[in-house]
Amino acid sequence: MERPTKEQLATIEEIVNHHAGTKGAAIPILQDIQEKLGYVSPAFLKHASDLTRIPASDLYSIVTFYAQFRTEPLGENHLQICHGTACHLAGAEKITDALEHETKTKCGCTSEDGKYTLEKVACIGCCSLAPVINLNGEIHGRLTPEQISKIIENANKGVDGDGN
Repeated sequence: MERPTKEQLATIEEIVNHHAGTKGAAIPILQDIQEKLGYVSPAFLKHASDLTRIPASDLYSIVTFYAQFRTEPLGENHLQICHGTACHLAGAEKITDALEHETKTKCGCTSEDGKYTLEKVACIGCCSLAPVINLNGEIHGRLTPEQISKIIENANKGVDGDGN
């Protein structure tokens, strides 16, 4: 298990103290940890458990039940692949396959080099552009699997979707 830094431990303590005495504070505490630290690692859970006296297994159950929580940090590039109805019908699976191939990682994971996190999402809200991905807040639509290598190549160079 990773060892949290002193700064991370202090942040968790601040968060727990902020919610002290509040009934049902487990989810807000975990949300705040993720907001401030980017994810909720098992080591963060253990420290929060020690401070709150909420069993670590209960906190872990919450984190693994709700899709909003991550147990590892995001990669440099966060790729969300829309799998809503319109995108699914327009070929989201093929886009996902191409992204997994180009980034050498699986959906729901971060690449070994820490460059990419792939995440399937229910809907991005750009159905008229299906299939769609969100790369670090930038929407790419009407995609084909053949376009994915150029998008990843540009991301590796730090270039946006317009080539800038």
